[in-house]
Amino acid sequence: MESVIRLAISVGGSALVAFVVCRAADLLARFADARHPETPLWGLLRHCRTPLYVVLMAALFRWTYPVAAHAETVGHVLLLCLIGGGAWLTVRTVAAVVESSYARYAGRSRDAARLRRVRTQVTLIMRVVAAAVGVLAAAAALVTFPSFRTLGTSLLASAGIIGIVAGVAAQSTLSNLFAGFQIAFGDMVRIGDTVVVDGEWGVVEEVTLTFLTVRTWDERRVTLPVSYFTSRPFENWSRGGAEMTGSVFVHCDHTTPVALVRAHLHEFLTTCGTWDGRGWDLAVTDTSPTGITVRAIVTAKDADDLWTTRCAVREELVGWLAREHPGALPRVVTAPAADALDRPGERPRAPRQRRGRQPARNPTRPADTPPD
Repeated sequence: MESVIRLAISVGGSALVAFVVCRAADLLARFADARHPETPLWGLLRHCRTPLYVVLMAALFRWTYPVAAHAETVGHVLLLCLIGGGAWLTVRTVAAVVESSYARYAGRSRDAARLRRVRTQVTLIMRVVAAAVGVLAAAAALVTFPSFRTLGTSLLASAGIIGIVAGVAAQSTLSNLFAGFQIAFGDMVRIGDTVVVDGEWGVVEEVTLTFLTVRTWDERRVTLPVSYFTSRPFENWSRGGAEMTGSVFVHCDHTTPVALVRAHLHEFLTTCGTWDGRGWDLAVTDTSPTGITVRAIVTAKDADDLWTTRCAVREELVGWLAREHPGALPRVVTAPAADALDRPGERPRAPRQRRGRQPARNPTRPADTPPD
């Protein structure tokens, strides 16, 4: 009975002390966040309440646990909880510090491309830190078992051979891992960049150490290994700025008033909200026996606005030509040439009869005899 009472006191006291300490730390972080709203660190540190409570609870209970028959087993379990909670607390603390640093940098910088690059690097650094802390915590937890401790001593001699075999077996995984570092710190692809892969364009939504996710214009997610971007050519429309220039081709008749079309294009662009005003042009780029090809050039601040502007210009030009100059639209000529009909002294040729069997004449009646 006495051991049960001591156990209850130990559990209750540890939980109470851990709760009081965590509550005090939370109130302190909240007070600091209210005093310094320009620094998001204190608000982010409040997310560490749960792992801090686990660490304090495991440490206090292991220290105050009464000596009993199962004290060694319970102490080992508490030690594992302490290792896991410490790793969890470390990852949350590092994440709070990194996110706070990025938020302060983003508040001072006005370069969107540099912000995307830093965001990609911060994301990959956090993943590396989380993976490293997890591996160290797992190794520390395994070392607490005596059987694994003796096994580790025997495996240490063959670690070189195991490393070589593992490297050969995981060659593609390691290549993706190093490609992830190359993308993060080589500034090849950043979160938020507009890229074209396999003939489709989209926005880079997520970058990890092994794969990269691209969100296409129709809300699909294309997942690619990061080695794809280090071994194959691809288009990155966000390099050097997100501004883009696009073209619209319209097929017209030879009689199209190009000057009027050019003036109407400029008038329409002044009212188009997605045109950024950097530049425009309209010119005849090709001709054929049946018509001409008119090319309009427009600019926009990004790929989405460029697509909208191109569609709007195409609809406007075709609609305006259909209303104001219907003869400028392409057509198929089936009438005879006009100059042949206007020549004096010439008569148009009679249409040729279709070839085929002629109707048979009545042999009992002359050709000049009218029918009955």
